[in-house]
Amino acid sequence: MTHIDKHASVSDGISPSVWKVAIVAVIGPFMTQVDSTVVNVSLSTISHTLASPIATAQWIVSGYLLAMTLMLPLNGWLVDRVGAKRLYILCFSTFTLASVLCGASRTMGELIGARVFQGLVGGVLAPMTQMMIARVAGKNMARVMGYAALPILLGPILGPVLAGTILAHAAWSWLFYLNVPVGILGVGLAAWLLARDTVSVQKRPFDFFGFAMISPGLVALIYGLQNASRAEGRWVLFAGAVLFAGFLRHAFRKGSSALIDIRVFAERTFSVAAVTQFFANGVLFGRQLVVPLYLIAGCGLSAAQAGWLVASTGVGMMCSFPLLGFLTERYGCRAVSAGGALLAFLSTIAFLWMPGHQFSSTWAVISLFLAGVGQGTIAIPSISAAYASIPKARIAVANTALNIAQRVGGPVVTTLLAVVISLSMHDHMSAQPQQFLMAFAMLSCLHLLAFGAATLLPLRIHRAAEA
Repeated sequence: MTHIDKHASVSDGISPSVWKVAIVAVIGPFMTQVDSTVVNVSLSTISHTLASPIATAQWIVSGYLLAMTLMLPLNGWLVDRVGAKRLYILCFSTFTLASVLCGASRTMGELIGARVFQGLVGGVLAPMTQMMIARVAGKNMARVMGYAALPILLGPILGPVLAGTILAHAAWSWLFYLNVPVGILGVGLAAWLLARDTVSVQKRPFDFFGFAMISPGLVALIYGLQNASRAEGRWVLFAGAVLFAGFLRHAFRKGSSALIDIRVFAERTFSVAAVTQFFANGVLFGRQLVVPLYLIAGCGLSAAQAGWLVASTGVGMMCSFPLLGFLTERYGCRAVSAGGALLAFLSTIAFLWMPGHQFSSTWAVISLFLAGVGQGTIAIPSISAAYASIPKARIAVANTALNIAQRVGGPVVTTLLAVVISLSMHDHMSAQPQQFLMAFAMLSCLHLLAFGAATLLPLRIHRAAEA
C-alpha cells in the first residue's frame, strides 16, 4: 500500500484541510478560464478599438496559448525546486500583475506582449490544481475534484456575460482589471490556508538540454497542428515532432535527472490514464469544433441559437461532477470512466442520424446534455487513478507528464476533424448538413477509443498502485 493509500484510508471522511487546499487550488484556474473566455468573446471589439486587423488581434489568444505551452514542461521541476505554496503564490501574483499590464496597454503590440507574459506565468499556474489536490486527497480525489471542477466550469459560462456587461459600460481595459480582485483574494487565501512546503522541496538540477527540446517542440507541435493546412505549418509540425522525439530519447537516457521523468509511464495505470486523458480531451475539443459548425453552417442556426444548444453540454458536465465521488467509491474508477465514455459515444448517434434526415433541436439538446454527463465522468476518475499509482514524492513530475498528454489531445483531434470537414466540403460553395456526417463518424470512433482506454483502468482507485 502506498503513502497515498495510507493517508486516504485513515477515515472515510475528508479532512477540512483537504477542502482548504481545494478552495485555494481552484481560484487560479477559475481566473484563467474567465480571463480566456472574456478575451475570446471580446477579440473583435479590442481589434476595432486598437485599429488592428483581426489577423493581428488573434495573437492576443494564440500568443497566450503558445506561451502557456512553452512553460508547461517546467511545472514539475519548479514545484520540486521552489515548493508548491511559494510557486503558487508567486505565479498568482505575477499573473495578476500581467493582467494590469494588459489593461494598461495602449497599442496592439503592447497588449500581445503582455498576453505572452501572462501566458508564460499561466503555463506554470494552470497544472497546479490537480497536483495540489492529488497530494492531499488520496483515494478521495474523485470526490474532491468533482466539486472543485464546478467553479472552473463556471468560468466559460460567466465569461461571455461579464464581457458583455463590461463592454457595455466600460472600456475594454476592465476585461483584464477584472482579474485584480480575484488575484488579491487568491494570494491572500493561499498565504493563509496552504501549509508550508519546505519539506517537499528537492534540489533537482535543471535539465537545460531537455528544456531546449521539449518546450519549443511542444509549441511547434501545437502551432503546426493548428496550421497544418499550410506548407509553413507542416514544416513547423515536422520540426516539433523531431524535437519531441529527441527529448524522449534524451529523457530515456537521463532518467530521473531529465526535466520530465518519462519513467512514470512505465507504471501501467498511469500510462493507461494518460491515454484516456488524451482521447477525453481530444473529443471534448473536437465536439466544440464540429457541433457549432454543423449547427451554424450546416443547419442555418444563428450563433446565439447554437450557443444555447451547445450550453447543454456544460449543464450536463455540471450535473455529473458532484456525483463523481459517490459513483467512483460505489462502482470504481474503471466503471465510471468507461461508462462515461460509452454514454458520450451513444450521444453522438443523434448527430449521425440528423445530417441525413431532419434536424431536431430537441434531440440536439438531449444528445449534448448526455455528452456533457458522459464527458464529465471520463476524466476525473482516470486522473485520480493516475495519481494514486504514483508515489507522493513524484506527483509533481507526474502532473507535468499528464498535463502534456491532456493538452496535446485537443489540437491533434481538432486538426484531424478539420481535415475531414474540409475534404467533405471540397468543391461545394456552401455547407450542407450531410457534409458533417464523416466528421461525426470520426468523433464517434474517437469516443470508442476513449472507452477502450478507460476499460484498462484499475477497478478501484485504492487498488491503482497494485495494478
